[in-house]
Amino acid sequence: MSPIDPARLTADLIRCPSVTPAEGGALQLLDSLLSKAGFSCTRVDRNGICNLFARWGDKGHARSFGFNGHTDVVPLGDEVAWTMPPFGAEVKDGIMYGRGATDMKSGVAAFAAAAIDFVTETPPDGAVILTITGDEEGDAVDGTTALLDYMDQSGEKMDVCLVGEPTCPNTMGEMIKIGRRGSMTAWFTVTGKQGHSAYPHRANNPLNAMARLMDRLASHELDQGTAHFDASTLAVVTIDTGNPATNVIPAQSRATVNIRFNDSHTGASLSGWLQAEVDKVVEEFSVGIEMKIKISGESFITPPGALSDLVSTAVEAETGLKPELSTTGGTSDARFVKNHCPVVEFGLVGKTMHQVDENVPVAQIHQLKSIYVRILKDYFA
Repeated sequence: MSPIDPARLTADLIRCPSVTPAEGGALQLLDSLLSKAGFSCTRVDRNGICNLFARWGDKGHARSFGFNGHTDVVPLGDEVAWTMPPFGAEVKDGIMYGRGATDMKSGVAAFAAAAIDFVTETPPDGAVILTITGDEEGDAVDGTTALLDYMDQSGEKMDVCLVGEPTCPNTMGEMIKIGRRGSMTAWFTVTGKQGHSAYPHRANNPLNAMARLMDRLASHELDQGTAHFDASTLAVVTIDTGNPATNVIPAQSRATVNIRFNDSHTGASLSGWLQAEVDKVVEEFSVGIEMKIKISGESFITPPGALSDLVSTAVEAETGLKPELSTTGGTSDARFVKNHCPVVEFGLVGKTMHQVDENVPVAQIHQLKSIYVRILKDYFA
């Protein structure tokens, strides 16, 4: 089998319009390619979400290396603002353009190409596993979690896993993610009593209570950071009342906050703190406050060690840079994989992800494939 061109595969994937949760033909393409290379492929679809599990080697092998990634992409935004066809995968001056070029069809193409070439040229004494979801950019309820559930039920196991998300801020090879902050969102509805603004004593203004609550939350220092994480943050992202009248005190006000937290907290501990703050404001202002919380993911850390050393050595060998081990950025599906096995993330420069005219240097795709091949060779050596 001829070596797989990761840039050509990236282009083929970009041309699949897989705006989450649409599959767009991307997983069908990968299924066909991997099957021809001797991978055992299984579609793990759940609740309308398409996912692909692929394994080369026997299930009973003593060790296995896994890759994780996604083929779904975010919506185009203002399509008129695109100067290149968003699903065209056109190349100009060595740059490939298209939705998913960076996040993360190039990463999937690079690890799929690396895995195929590796098992074809030097069949390892072990298994290579690819878990590819179509639900990372969406609710992420039936994506990687469905794949991990399938693996648990089927006796499949990754000993370690590399997520191919973009991890480098500016230069290829500068950063590996060894953990991620937790993320949670809280919605608040404060209910008071409507009345005339000229007679505030006859009303109970929910905005006063909301302002106090948001100030208490936003001004509180959650922590000062930990060994591997920056300080946790809380952002007030909206306060909405929708009152067009200047002479009416409204009955309700709503607000939302988002918290990104390190390993000194859990979603449960922060939920408890939020409830305590709500109770104080309820008592002070005699209003009703309803709170709804969604915990998108807990913080996690894969301590520096064998896995990060393996990836770091390969990155430095191919790029000449010794990567920083970081926990910055948003969430990724590594937050689910960490419950299954040790996991780190390494991928391309992510400066244009989710932007209009998202793009990737073609040379970086080839470089990423080379890094992934080296990782596989070193792991099974």
